[in-house]
Amino acid sequence: MTQTLIPAELLQKSDKILFIAHLALGDFTYLQNCFEAFARAYPHLKVHLWVDEVRRTGDARQWEHLKKYSLYDWTAACPFFDKVYTRTYSPALYRESIAEAQRERYPVVVSLATLRPHLYAGLARDISPNGLVIGMRKAVKWFQPHHAAAYRKLDAAIAPYKVDRGDPQHISGVYADWFRQLSGLDIPAAARFPFVRIPQQWQDHVRRQLAQWRMAPKDPAPNDTAPRRDPLIFINPFAKTKKRCWPLERVAELIAAMRQQPAWRDAAFIVNAAPQDLEHARRVIGSYGLERTELFSADENFFQLPAMLEQCDLIVSVETAVMHLANAVHVPVIALMRQKNPEWTPIDKANSTVITAPRRRDWVKAVSVEQVMKAMR
Repeated sequence: MTQTLIPAELLQKSDKILFIAHLALGDFTYLQNCFEAFARAYPHLKVHLWVDEVRRTGDARQWEHLKKYSLYDWTAACPFFDKVYTRTYSPALYRESIAEAQRERYPVVVSLATLRPHLYAGLARDISPNGLVIGMRKAVKWFQPHHAAAYRKLDAAIAPYKVDRGDPQHISGVYADWFRQLSGLDIPAAARFPFVRIPQQWQDHVRRQLAQWRMAPKDPAPNDTAPRRDPLIFINPFAKTKKRCWPLERVAELIAAMRQQPAWRDAAFIVNAAPQDLEHARRVIGSYGLERTELFSADENFFQLPAMLEQCDLIVSVETAVMHLANAVHVPVIALMRQKNPEWTPIDKANSTVITAPRRRDWVKAVSVEQVMKAMR
């Protein structure tokens, strides 16, 4: 039997385990499968999750926004987590959370943090002074003795992954391999496909929103006698970093170009924006006077987003969680990406069209409307 990072005997006799991660929605779209598979394989273990906020700040003006991070809605709805730490966005709450975690006396703590892993090695050991601590480890350079000291706090390390540009492993396979290293857990490719379980209240919420916009929702049981429904197109030009965003002016150009095509002449369009970008998007898109075009933001709950995506016939998105959630709700997606991270392409190749920026150094804004229209044709 292959030796695992967590000894099988320790897994069997432990009552709980803590995973530490800095999670974006895209990360969790694929890691969710691994957490669920792990909880199913070890039903006697209580699985706890520490969601670390890398934007942690002492600026109180930002706390209201940070504490409403939409991932918290998603993790709270996951039945395989017994506890989730989400109050890590301010220095004081971070210290309180560490003290709370220390009282749990975790026998096993696993850090899945790939950014600044030396800091998370120290955090994991602070939380569990006497438990088994496992984490990521990067190569240490000569001028980083403090990194080496931090890594010595680990009992074992997860092997880092490198992207083979010629044949990149999908990120879902990378995550599955982490859990294989940890416990020998086998998560086959078919079990890595993203999913999202949308509560009925948010499905109903979105249908009411579409009705207000005079846009028809999908028939839950379509048949040949159902009335004709105009196509509904979802466009997401926003990501957390400017390198992955698409200009709003390009969005307006795309909508105008699509309306020139018979297939999209009667289509309705929904343009997505984060709550903090909504007013800016409304000004820019509104200046073009586009018909049947509405701005959308999941400003109340995370599940508004997948519920709206599920109602659409086509999704156009930059490289962010939306393009992965499109696969989760089984709606065709056109993904606008840089060349930098091929491991993050959508997993559902049959329903995904990837358009990459021409050169490796290019940002997503280098993708033209003509490229998108060509992909549609």
